[in-house]
Amino acid sequence: MGRGGFPGGNFGGINMNQLMKQAKKMQADMEESQREIQAKEFDASTGGGAVNVRVNGAKQVIEIKIDKDVVDPDDVEMLQDLIMTAINEAMKKVDDATASEMGKYNIPGMGF
Repeated sequence: MGRGGFPGGNFGGINMNQLMKQAKKMQADMEESQREIQAKEFDASTGGGAVNVRVNGAKQVIEIKIDKDVVDPDDVEMLQDLIMTAINEAMKKVDDATASEMGKYNIPGMGF
């Protein structure tokens, strides 16, 4: 009998060396997918284009553009809401892209 009482390094007919190689390749592929997502940019706008937000896949805000016509000193709350909504939508796009990309690995228990 081999190590651990399993002949030939097999565990229930599974070659552990092959399984480890596959796991390492999957990990490398997942890391590459994550890098690709982080390098992408995601845009969102609100108020009919009055506020535009661009974020990267690492969820960092890269750019915010605000149409001067939406800047009203008497209604700051509206502008704040437009900015917040645009940022949240851009972040959702990052989450959706991550879930889509990482979902192809089909690993139970991974909450993407």
